[in-house]
Amino acid sequence: MIEPDLRDRIMAAPEVILEDQDLMRALIGANERAMGSNIVDLRGIAMERLEHRLERLEDTHRTVIAAAYENLAGTNQVHRAILQMLDPLSFEDFLKSLSSDVAATLRVDCIRLVLESVQEAEDPALRRLGDVLCVAEPGFTADYVSGGRNVSLRAVTLRQTVPTSELIYGERVGWIRSEALMRLDFGKGRLPGLLVMGSEDPHHFKPTHGTDLLAFFAGVFERTMRRWLS
Repeated sequence: MIEPDLRDRIMAAPEVILEDQDLMRALIGANERAMGSNIVDLRGIAMERLEHRLERLEDTHRTVIAAAYENLAGTNQVHRAILQMLDPLSFEDFLKSLSSDVAATLRVDCIRLVLESVQEAEDPALRRLGDVLCVAEPGFTADYVSGGRNVSLRAVTLRQTVPTSELIYGERVGWIRSEALMRLDFGKGRLPGLLVMGSEDPHHFKPTHGTDLLAFFAGVFERTMRRWLS
C-alpha cells in the first residue's frame, strides 16, 4: 500500500510522474507484466518508437546548437584577428602583428607570408622584415600547395602534414603537423603569394573542416597587401 502522505503528494501534482522518464518506464513495464505474455501492447510499442525518435531529434538539436555556437565563436575570432591586422600603420608593424597578436587570436603556432619574387631573398631590406616574410622563386606557391601533383588548386587548402620545406617554417618545420594554405592574388602584373598558418596540433586544420571564414580572412589580407604593395 502507498503511504498516505506519498499518495496525497502524487494526487496533488501528478504531472511530476509524467515528466519523470524513468518512473514512466517502470510503470509501463509493470503494466505489461500485469497483462501477461499473451498480449501484445501495440500502444506501448508505438510509444517506445516515438521515444527513440524524440531522443534522436534531441541529439540532432543539440548538435545543431553546438555547431552554431562553434561557428559564431569562429566568426568572432576571425573578426578580432582582422581588426588587429588593420591596426598597424607601417608594413613592418603589419608583419609583426601577424606573428604575435593575430596568431594568438587565431590560436595558431605560426603565420608565414610567402611572396614570389625574382629579387634575392638575402636582400637586407627583406631580412629586416623578420621571419614572417618568406621570399620564394616564381612558381613556389603552386608547387607547395599541390605537393608537386597535377591537381586543381583551391583558394584555401587545409591539410594534416609534416611540411618538407624549411623555407616557410625554418627550424620549426619538424613541429608543424597541420596547416592552412591561402593563395593570394595581388593583382594584374604581380606574382602570387601564399598565406600559411601552421599548428603543432594535427587536428587543428583538417581537409573536412569548412574554409569560409579563412577564405574571408584571406580576402581581407589580400586587399590589405595590395595597399602596401601599391
